[in-house]
Amino acid sequence: MSRAVLVVLLAVAGLQIGCLLTVVGTIARGEAPAPVSAAHLPPSGATAEGDLAASPRRGEFVDVPVPGSDVPVRTWVVHPERTPAPVVVVVHDLYRLGDWVRSIADALAAEGFLAVAPDLPSGLTPEGSILGGEDGLVPAVALIGPGTRTRRLDAVRSWALDLPAAGGRLGLVGFSWGGSAGFAYAVEQPELDALVVFYGDAPRVPSDYARIEAPVLGLYGGELETAATMPGAREAMAAAGKSFEGIVYDGATIFLKAQEGLDSNRRATEDAWPRTLAFLGEHLTE
Repeated sequence: MSRAVLVVLLAVAGLQIGCLLTVVGTIARGEAPAPVSAAHLPPSGATAEGDLAASPRRGEFVDVPVPGSDVPVRTWVVHPERTPAPVVVVVHDLYRLGDWVRSIADALAAEGFLAVAPDLPSGLTPEGSILGGEDGLVPAVALIGPGTRTRRLDAVRSWALDLPAAGGRLGLVGFSWGGSAGFAYAVEQPELDALVVFYGDAPRVPSDYARIEAPVLGLYGGELETAATMPGAREAMAAAGKSFEGIVYDGATIFLKAQEGLDSNRRATEDAWPRTLAFLGEHLTE
């Protein structure tokens, strides 16, 4: 992992910690946000626990086997009301598979998708660990090499599509580190049917874009460094004849998770969430 990538990962981690501290401070002052999300909004970091507790849907943890490895991927699966249903793999941010990512999976299941959220470092780093490495300063997700990441996502993809409740199509939604991982996975997996990238770094090698078959929706907070990669991605996808829609929300940061932090984050969420659902419905519904 390059020093530049590590700096970006740690900067985003610092931003997410700052947003969490803002929420904690709000609670301490007796001004806590609603314990569950508004009906038209997805969960935020502040409402995830309440949304999970209130959900009527069946969610469960499953250990997904990885061919050629004795270390499975711990995965959260949420079943929609009606099946068969298109599958959406939800890839976590730096904080691995926490309540927020699980609640996003639940929200997608509420919209009729079979949601599958793997904890990609599971079994490879200490349970629940965010940081790894000898000095403990490297995000655990950054210890997963590209080959291991692809093999683990391939295993989750194949396992999910074999479920009796699964339809024939599968998309991926990734956040921050997971958005970058999803973009990279689209390069490696030509049978991915749709990709939604939330503020994730785009591929840096122009020739990679010709290998992407999935239509891509990229949603970026304008205050994040990763937004600077979006124009290049749009140009490269267009040059390769690929489907790409990219939007930068001015003044926003990690808007879906930190909806309460900035008005610009809330506005971005109110546009991005229904846009995401429509995009997945268009490309995953047969």
